[in-house]
Amino acid sequence: MKKIKALLFLFSMAAVLLAQKPFVSSVWVADNGDGTYKNPILYADYSDPDLVRVGEDFYMTASSFNVIPGLPILHSKDLVNWQLINHALERQPPYDHYSKVQHGAGVWAPSMRFHNGEYYIYWGDPDFGIYMVKTDDPAAKWSKPVLVKAGKGLIDPSPLWDEDGRAYLVYAYAGSRAGIKSILVAAEMSPCGTHMLNEGKIIFDGHDDHETVEGPKFYKYNGYYYIFAPAGGVTYGWQLVLRSKNVYGPYEHRIVMHQGSTNINGPHQGGWVELESGEHWFVHFQDQFTYGRVTHLNPMTWKNGWPVIGIDREGKGTGEPVSSYRKPNVGKTHPIATPPDSDEFDNYELGLQWQWHANPKNTWAFINPGKKQLRLFSDLIPEEAVSYYQVPNLLMQKFPSNEFTVETKMTFKPNDRMTGERAGIIVMGYSYASLALEDREDGIYLVYNICNNARNGNAETEAFATKINSNTVHFRITVSADSMVEFSYSTNGRRFTKMDTAFKADRGHWIGAKVGVFCTRLQTTNDSGFADFDYFRFSKKR
Repeated sequence: MKKIKALLFLFSMAAVLLAQKPFVSSVWVADNGDGTYKNPILYADYSDPDLVRVGEDFYMTASSFNVIPGLPILHSKDLVNWQLINHALERQPPYDHYSKVQHGAGVWAPSMRFHNGEYYIYWGDPDFGIYMVKTDDPAAKWSKPVLVKAGKGLIDPSPLWDEDGRAYLVYAYAGSRAGIKSILVAAEMSPCGTHMLNEGKIIFDGHDDHETVEGPKFYKYNGYYYIFAPAGGVTYGWQLVLRSKNVYGPYEHRIVMHQGSTNINGPHQGGWVELESGEHWFVHFQDQFTYGRVTHLNPMTWKNGWPVIGIDREGKGTGEPVSSYRKPNVGKTHPIATPPDSDEFDNYELGLQWQWHANPKNTWAFINPGKKQLRLFSDLIPEEAVSYYQVPNLLMQKFPSNEFTVETKMTFKPNDRMTGERAGIIVMGYSYASLALEDREDGIYLVYNICNNARNGNAETEAFATKINSNTVHFRITVSADSMVEFSYSTNGRRFTKMDTAFKADRGHWIGAKVGVFCTRLQTTNDSGFADFDYFRFSKKR
């Protein structure tokens, strides 16, 4: 009996250790395993990152725009190895508005802070105003969003709680909504962080030398107020820093990082942290076009009261980003970890890597861990949808690297009392392509559809269609480093047939391309059909 109990204990401990083992992607790992790392630390579209350090833990969030769940929460012990542990935004307000696809809207450039035992995230919705959520545990449930300041075009807020107990918010304006851009505003906020106390003042005008200044991050250090702000535009801009002895200025300014002689374009917009070891580091994005705004880590030093980010090769106080560097000194070595990509669908909840195109209905998806399957029920395509670009029930995730292969096995069970249901795999951006099974009058067809320039209202075209005798099919997508995408299928999981028509993946609205699955229908019914997915597995490009 004692032996049985001992064996049961060992099995239970093994299960716990297995559950605690961090996920490691097979397509991109930044940790070189020799005390160094390579950039990007996340080869995925974690746009406009910001982060905090609390003790030995680092927490980071990023823009999520219109997809849900939003405001990803990532955790790290060393700034290189990150795990996706939560989302702070379960549904996006106004809830009815975001039940429809709103490309490029929603969560812009969040700022994350730790104050009085609580974690705060502020973000700007360019159409509605500045919101805030908070929690005392980033891995647990976050509060409902609070509208801190209503208004059109208010973006990129960053809070600061001063030593005297007063609180401030610095933010920018989106020219597309406000009719003005390239300025930064500071305003006083209630100490509780829920509302503004004044209208604020313009503290910096970038029109002369730093057009498109935006994305400010507000800090106080060694008696100075510092504002880290990108300028010059997403693709080819630079990192600007402002400093003043007064919240409202006047502010001096200096470029502290630019592309320089590197191939890392537009290195800017992110967050700064100081380590217990005294080191300083800066996390920021780089625009990789189709692949989105991928995340970089750069060392930061101080020189005459100004930060220098990256390596100052010319000794002029302006750094250049690194492609590889020694890991931050956090006092110990931590396991290699990455955000999840592959999913075996063996949990009760969807993996954190998955996001919908809009606020979801609870009838769209069902996880059956007993069968280790994801079931997607077909949902009616919106009447106004010209293509899948306007369809909300697309379940997708970020590209996890610049090249990869992903495979899934799908069984399609349409409602036999209607036709027009379709389920399959998709790569979505301004243009998209999908490979799917479709229920037609005379049976099930395998269909390959492409929609070029979907953002401008183009309809998709059918590039290939063939009747198929099986309702179970294996799909494969291979993405090359030049953004070319190859779709293929198999009925036995061994021999795959490639689609002849090439497709070049395209970025989305402020985001990179996404890959995922879907199940839709064209008719109203009292009982939709469905598709079961056995897994969604990423591997090195084949």
